[in-house]
Amino acid sequence: MRELVIRGGRLLDPRAGIDGVQDLLLRGGEVAEVGQSLAAPEGAEVVEAEGLLCVPAFVDPHVHLRTPGREDEEDIDSGTRAAAAGGFCQIIAQPNTDPVVDRAPVLAALRERARREARIPTGFMAAVTVGQDGEALTEMADLADTGAAGFTDDGHPVARAGILRQALQYQKLAGRLIALHEEDPTLSGDGVMHEGAVSALLGMAGIPSISESVMIARDATIAQYEDAAIHIQHLSARESVLAVEQAKAAGIAITCEASPHHLCLTDDAVRTLDASFKMNPPLRSESDRQALIEGLRSGTVDCIATDHAPHSREEKEQPFETAPMGVTGLETAFAAVHTELVLPGVLPLELVVERMTAGGAPFGLTVPSLAPGSAANVTLIDTDSEWQVGEAGYESRSANCAFAGRRLTGRVRMTIAAGAVAYRERSFAIGAVPA
Repeated sequence: MRELVIRGGRLLDPRAGIDGVQDLLLRGGEVAEVGQSLAAPEGAEVVEAEGLLCVPAFVDPHVHLRTPGREDEEDIDSGTRAAAAGGFCQIIAQPNTDPVVDRAPVLAALRERARREARIPTGFMAAVTVGQDGEALTEMADLADTGAAGFTDDGHPVARAGILRQALQYQKLAGRLIALHEEDPTLSGDGVMHEGAVSALLGMAGIPSISESVMIARDATIAQYEDAAIHIQHLSARESVLAVEQAKAAGIAITCEASPHHLCLTDDAVRTLDASFKMNPPLRSESDRQALIEGLRSGTVDCIATDHAPHSREEKEQPFETAPMGVTGLETAFAAVHTELVLPGVLPLELVVERMTAGGAPFGLTVPSLAPGSAANVTLIDTDSEWQVGEAGYESRSANCAFAGRRLTGRVRMTIAAGAVAYRERSFAIGAVPA
């Protein structure tokens, strides 16, 4: 990208203490200058951003790209295009693919493919156990040397405590964080939604919230014993927030994430029997949702992550009980949280921006910033723009979005990732300053 000036937008970077209508000059892949009425260098492009919000671009540590194996649902190009359209400058993909990312050659091939196809920087997690079957550890050091961003059996818990303990011991050798899908299979059983009043009304098997929280408490205790670090994926329940809060208070190195759908929706949505509301962990009660919001407010929840999980239309059109779990969310993440939590005054905009840019921090990634000298990772958002989700289609190959058909407020107009324009809304005009 050549030199670019973003002129007259509201620059907001809570970490850098930036908040006000200013200009931003990007040069050489970095933020070169922040100030009033900046002169545009000869030949630079100028983005007229009056009335727009200009923030550090977001980072999502929990995305499913379905590559390799299910490129009909998503591939690297479409998934990173969807991410850029949602304001993300960097994502981390999960390893539950076909084949599973549990060997160095599979990981190396993915990284090479991403270098050719990804619209934004993309990292890849490797599996904790071979085949994600929970029995034998992968060659974690070899995978780390090949470039694994971290390790997870996401989609499955590490059910055996002894295996997790071994993994945390090897973590010190591999030097990568272990992220955990927390679920006790003996408690969740054949459940398809949250266990509560709605599941009882619908006559569906439920997944109790303690299925998640008891595993968090167990794994935090093991991490403390091994002096290791863990990251908890897609927190969903009130008891889970409490378990993380207690672990942090005890000095355990634990971080966690929550998704926009768990922050904005409850199991009441399942009354429609629309499988777009079926995910794991499931949408839970209003008290669980409020606990997650309070966890964001207090700092117990470290970041917002989408758990973007594409599925084909045919799969999701099955009856609720038999349809696969998972929803997309990259393109709606900011708009959903902005509409449901910021506009009603539940959470301040500054906090949401801080948590949506923090996703890579647990994995050692640099948090995007608008401060001079930072890498050029910038998102422009029209916070007044109202739009209907799915009306104009999706950048993703899949349409199983939990917010489909809803009218949301807040639309990403442009995303700059690693110094290059990764996404530009078709109607958003950019003009070059005459030389």
